[in-house]
Parts: sequence; structure tokens; C-alpha cells
Amino acid sequence: MKHKNLFDKKMLIPALIDSFLKLNPKAQAKNPVMFVVYIGSILTTFLVVYSLCGYDAGGTTGFILSITLWLWFTLLFANFAESIAEGRSKAQAESLKSVKKDVPAKLLKHAKFGTRPDVVSSSTLKKGDIVLIEAGDIIPCDGEVLNGCASVDESAITGESAPVIRESGGDFCSVTGGTRVLSDWVIVQISVNPGESFLDRMISMVEGAKRQKTPNEIALSILLTALTIVFLLVVVTLLPMSIYSVNANHSGSPITITILVALLVCLIPTTIGGLLSAIGVAGMGRMMEANVIATSGRAIEASGDVDVLLLDKTGTITYGNRQARNFYPLANVDKKVLAESCFYSSLADETPEGKSIILLSHEYGFNENTIDKEKMTFVPFTAQTRMSGVDIDDIIIRKGASDAIKRYIIENKGIFPDEAQKIVDMVASRGSTPLAVAKGNEVLGIIELKDIVKEGIKEKFAQLRQMGIKTIMVTGNNRLTAAAITAEAGVDDFLAEATPEAKLEIIRKYQASGNLVAMTGDGTNDAPALAQADVAVAMNSGTQAAKEAANMVDLDSSPTKLIQIVEIGKQMLMTRGSLTTFSIANDIAKYFAIIPATFASTYPVLNKLNIMHLASPASAILSAVIFNALIIIALIPLALKGVSFKPMSASSLLRRNFLIYGLGGVIVPFIGIKIIDTILQLI
Repeated sequence: MKHKNLFDKKMLIPALIDSFLKLNPKAQAKNPVMFVVYIGSILTTFLVVYSLCGYDAGGTTGFILSITLWLWFTLLFANFAESIAEGRSKAQAESLKSVKKDVPAKLLKHAKFGTRPDVVSSSTLKKGDIVLIEAGDIIPCDGEVLNGCASVDESAITGESAPVIRESGGDFCSVTGGTRVLSDWVIVQISVNPGESFLDRMISMVEGAKRQKTPNEIALSILLTALTIVFLLVVVTLLPMSIYSVNANHSGSPITITILVALLVCLIPTTIGGLLSAIGVAGMGRMMEANVIATSGRAIEASGDVDVLLLDKTGTITYGNRQARNFYPLANVDKKVLAESCFYSSLADETPEGKSIILLSHEYGFNENTIDKEKMTFVPFTAQTRMSGVDIDDIIIRKGASDAIKRYIIENKGIFPDEAQKIVDMVASRGSTPLAVAKGNEVLGIIELKDIVKEGIKEKFAQLRQMGIKTIMVTGNNRLTAAAITAEAGVDDFLAEATPEAKLEIIRKYQASGNLVAMTGDGTNDAPALAQADVAVAMNSGTQAAKEAANMVDLDSSPTKLIQIVEIGKQMLMTRGSLTTFSIANDIAKYFAIIPATFASTYPVLNKLNIMHLASPASAILSAVIFNALIIIALIPLALKGVSFKPMSASSLLRRNFLIYGLGGVIVPFIGIKIIDTILQLI
């Protein structure tokens, strides 16, 4: 789905053909600026025919023909830019269509493994159907796992070769049609009707032809239309003024229709008008290349204006796998005794945290190969108890969150010592997670689990702060732990002990203050906040509810992708703003080229404006028209690739924009028009 080359050879010929097909009046009418060029091209074409018939068309046939050809080229170049951008999106869509297949599906009446399935076509499946998917089977349609656990190859969708685990319950139960089960089995309930699958929506979203204009793009279109109307009115009044001036001064000749059309085309913002659609299509394409599906252009637009980011702690700011760093026994407990209880209570704990506790216990001489697990009764962790442990004969060992162990101790007529609470507070105050360990109804000590903050994340947050974006860490940890990680990672603020209601409340609070808020999520409990956020990025590995509530889906399921999404959004806005600045600044040089050439015969003093010393009026006008056409094709790579993004403040960004594209837009046309004029004279 990713395209390394800006211009794929396979896309060039279809794009060229499409450039001519887009000369259809209905297609041109969608862009008011280019529609004016279109009408002007038709008008001068009639003048060429009129001149060939021997009539006076207001200039030599060669001059009118040259202007006409370059006006049509201007249109074709603008169409080519849009066609290339659309071609890249359509190529992405075609690669997705190759994934979509009609495959056999094993339909079940009940969500029980072992029942005999009916084999049907995947195209007949509807929402609510239950299917069995075994090793080697292609998942026929989107759904959620009701039973079982399997390894799934999602490379056809995400491009990542590493398989992922999908299982019932939790936030990793969603499966996508077109992916393949590698091992084991799952029973899936179909969550969409035919034609409504995630893959269908992806195909629809990446096809440029179906892209809707964003509010910002609509506003810019209105501005460009207004400028076009203003210049149109100005140019229309020039003809009677020219006739009057010639009659009054008895010198020179009136301005011709051909020159009026050339002047109008050069003065209206044709550069940005020709590239505007391509910029929008390319923006969605760049998002797709980042393995993010945006359900609307509005979402990409909003991501460029985001000023508040809500980021999950785990997986975004920290690596997610907390590691056991130390054991803290109480004063009357030997550290090896604490390590032993930590070791036994973690034997059945398959989490990365549990495994890290086992590894730390190895330093105290404990080894899995020297014990008999058959004599042990393991107590698995549950969300209700927030504890796990082991029973060895009459010895009861429990390990869990400090408040859960405290409650457990009190319920069993024990006392949670102040010393233990002080250790808990000490561990939490430096950003670690404390786990308490108890034998019977007595606390032995505390385990420190350390969240590892990702390298370079502090610098990334500093860049976001420089751009005027506030970062907020969302975590289920207590306030002490959250405050410590916030300080270490360089986050601006945090939301501790976050609940779905708390997330929703904080988003509404910032939106009420006029902020645009972005957040990521993967669970059903994130759905309300995702639906409320201006930019909501759901993980592809998350639940169907999260993906339906969001306006973007990250195929890589990487929480850090939110930062990249904001950068792409800002890059699209910067590209549009930069090229608009360049397009408007272009007019200055064209004034100095066309106005002296048009009116100097009547008002000789205007020859002083010919500071480029262009050879003749005809050459000056033709040079300006040619430059107007060539600059569009010269800027196509920039429109597709986007202006290079550098995190900086709004004032610095504006200053940089004016310096490069404003000043550049003034200087480049002077050089370009003079070079073209020189070449025309040599020819």
C-alpha cells in the first residue's frame, strides 16, 4: 500500500489520459479558478479559428495560437496534478481490493466448538452470524471473537509480518475480514452487513474520487473564487477603458480579447487553484502511507489544528511492560523470605510483569526447575480482586495492588502496617507501581514495578509544546505514580485513575474552552471519549465499538501514531498555506510583465515598469502565460509530498512561510519570465 516513488511509471499514462478526460465541462466547473481558465481557453480557440479564416482577431494568428496552446496546457497540468494524486489513492485502493475475497465460511448455529458447521459463501454472511475459523482459514468478514484464541496474520491489511493474538474478552477481540488465522481456532460473531466491512470502508475512503472537501479547503476555495471574481471584474473594465484611452490620446491600439484572457489567467490564483485538489487527495494518501485510515478529510484537517493531545501512558509514553526492579521487605522480614513468596505467587503469572518478578527472584536462588507445581493451587488474577497468588498446603500467599491487599488483610482480621504504606507511597512517588505481598494475613513487603519511559519521548513532547500543543497523559495509576511519570516524560498534565466518565469530562472541558482535542483508544470503554474527541484514533487491534466511534483507525495499533497523525495534518495545512502564499505573490512579477506590454503604446510612461527588459509586448505576455503553466507542473511534487514539517511556534511558522514562499513567490517569477523571454527570442 505504500509508494516510495513520487511518480510511479504505472500511474503516469493513466494520469495523462485522465488529464484529458477531466476537460469535461462538468469536471472543470467544480474548480471555479480553473473553470475561468477553461472558458478563456475555449474563447481564444475560437479566436484562432476566426483568425485562420482571414478575419482580424486582434493579433497575429501565431501569437493567439501560442497563448491558446499554453492555456490548454495550464488546464492539463492542473488536471495531471489531481490525476496523479488520485492515481496514488486508487492504487492503494486496488491493493486493498486484492485482499477482499469471496471465501468459504463455516457457519455455526451456536458459539460452541465441536458443533458441525454449514459451509457458505462469505458474501452471504450478515450481522449477527456466528462462524468458526480454524488454522489456515481466511477470516470471511469483520467480527468479534466469542470463543477461542488464535494467532492471526494481518499483514495483508497492516503490512506488518508479525502475527497478532486475537481472543475472546478484553480489548483484543476484534478481527478483520481478509486476514488469515495461522494457528488454533476462534468462533467469531459477524459485526457488519455485506458491503459494510472495515475493508469496504477502507477502499471507499482511500479512493480520491470519493473524497469530500474539508471546511478549511472549502473556505480557501471561497477565497480563491472571490479573488477570481475581483480580477474578472477588473479585467472586464479594462477593455472600455483601453478604447477610451486610445481615442483620447490618439495613440496606441485597444487591448485585444486574447491579451485580456492572458492577463486574467495570469492574475487569478491559478497555481493554488490547479493544485488545491491534489494537495487534499495527497494528504489522505500520506495518512494511508502511515498505515492510518481516515474516515473523512475533516479528520485530517482537524488533526492539523489540534492543540490538546490525550495520550495513554502504557504503550505511548512508557513501553507498557513494567519490570520488577526491587523487593522491599518490612523491618521484621528477611528479604529472601519476601523473594520466595514473590517467586511462588508469580509462577502462574504469564504477564510480562509476572515474568520479570520471576527473573528478579532468580537473584535470590529460586528456580522453577526445583519445585513441584502439583502441590500448589494457583489463584489467577481477576479484575474484581486485583490479586493473584498460590496456596501451598495451608500456606496462603497473595500478591496484588496495595489497596487490594490492604482490603484482603483487613477482611482476614489482620493489620496493614504503616511501614508498608510508607513504602507504597515511596515507590509510587517516583513513578513506579507498588505491589504488596502477603502470607496469610500478614504483609511481607512491597514489589517495585518500574514503568520504562520511552527514549526520545521527552524531546518529542518538547517539540509539541513548541508548536502550542498541550499533552495530557491518561492513566489508571494513582496520582503519585502519574505525577512522577509526567515529570520524567515531560508531559504537560495528567489524568490519573482515569474512568470513561473522566476522559469524557476532560475532553468536553477543553472543547468548551475552544480547543481541538485528539485522543487514542482501543477499548469499548474508550468509545464515548473517542466519539467526543475532534480527532479520535482507534487501534485496529481494538474493539469494534472503538473503531466505529473513532474517525481514524491505526492499522499498526501503535498509540504513538497520534503524534505522527498531527504532524501529517499540520503538514497538509502548511502545504496548502505555503502554495497559496506563493500563488498570490506570483502576481507581482506578472504585473511588471503584462501591464507595460498592454498599455505602454497608449501610455509610454508605463515602459518604466518593464524592469525585466522583456523583448516585445507579445513576448512579455507569452512568457507570463508560459511561466503560469510551467510553475504548476513544477510544484506538483511539492503538492504530493508536502512541505517539510518542522515543529515550531505559529509565529515562527508564519515568518518561515513568508520568507520562503512569499519572498520566493515574488523573486522566482521575475527570473522565470526573463529566462522564458530570452528563449523565445532565441527561437
